Amino acid sequence: MGEVVATIKLMPESPEVDLEQLKSDIQTSIPEGAELHKIDEEPIAFGLVALNVMVIVEDQEGGTEKVEENLAKLSGVNSIEVTDTRRLM
Repeated sequence: MGEVVATIKLMPESPEVDLEQLKSDIQTSIPEGAELHKIDEEPIAFGLVALNVMVIVEDQEGGTEKVEENLAKLSGVNSIEVTDTRRLM
């Protein structure tokens, strides 16, 4: 089976959320079987910055579910959404 890279948009609760601390929390919350590729910042509006978290997981049903569950539990996170998935060659 191959691997896919998934982009998960993580929206903080407010502009006051410490993004550096949130990035650190993301790194420690990635479950076994998934690999953190990178985290990009995306300015939204009024000082709010979303984080686009790119993870590499196995190409199988439910591949990103555990990552999504872990990210949703983090302090300061309002919502998460898988915005893109692509198969790695």
